[in-house]
Amino acid sequence: MKEKKVIAKVIEVRGKGCDLGIKLGDEYVIDINKSEFCGWAYNAIFPYAFALKFGGTFPWEKEGNTTCVACPDPYNTVVFRLTALDE
Repeated sequence: MKEKKVIAKVIEVRGKGCDLGIKLGDEYVIDINKSEFCGWAYNAIFPYAFALKFGGTFPWEKEGNTTCVACPDPYNTVVFRLTALDE
């Protein structure tokens, strides 16, 4: 099966914002082998990105190639929309 490219876009930032400088509108390519942003956010995103990368879908989402995931910081939460793209 061909792998898909997964993009994480920040769609909401709560509280004072992310201490690592992640901002509304930022986009990241989620590479399962490496990444250059917050490890806590990556840990939350990973299972969803992995499923999307290999064609998985989430029945609660209107679009089959996307889902939203939040980092675990309860005071300065960053919400990402993950989207799988055919390369």
